[in-house]
Amino acid sequence: MSEDLKDQYEKIFRYCYFRVRDKSLAEDLTQETFLRFLEICKKQDIIKVLHYLYTIAGNLCADSYRRKDTEELTDDIPDDSDREDDILTGVALGNAIKKLDAEDREIIMLRYINEVPVGTLSKIKGVSRFAMSRRINRILAELKKDLEEMEG
Repeated sequence: MSEDLKDQYEKIFRYCYFRVRDKSLAEDLTQETFLRFLEICKKQDIIKVLHYLYTIAGNLCADSYRRKDTEELTDDIPDDSDREDDILTGVALGNAIKKLDAEDREIIMLRYINEVPVGTLSKIKGVSRFAMSRRINRILAELKKDLEEMEG
């Protein structure tokens, strides 16, 4: 596997984990993404590697979601009382993000967690770079408004 693909592995894993919320399933989907990508690379030359990887991973995550019957609930709240403010901020941000529609959540995750460039995001979503920038700004404004309402 080339160095460029190794660099993308963790980003694809985070993307899959964000979508399916299950570590072992995300690992499986990430592996399957790269296996399919490498199989396609044997048949044709792929220029836009990152775009292609996210497309494959998104399709695999959607397929796994359709097959999923139930979801386990877990309690992932740390016991450290010194971090109460961090936890409350994280919960507030998580609640604000949950209010977004699925596609907006995915855009925010790709842009700010996986650090996908706006140009690549626009290609993935099939819109212009300018339209993607406006959409990101609208989503951020919506999140800021929700957080301010929760504070006051």
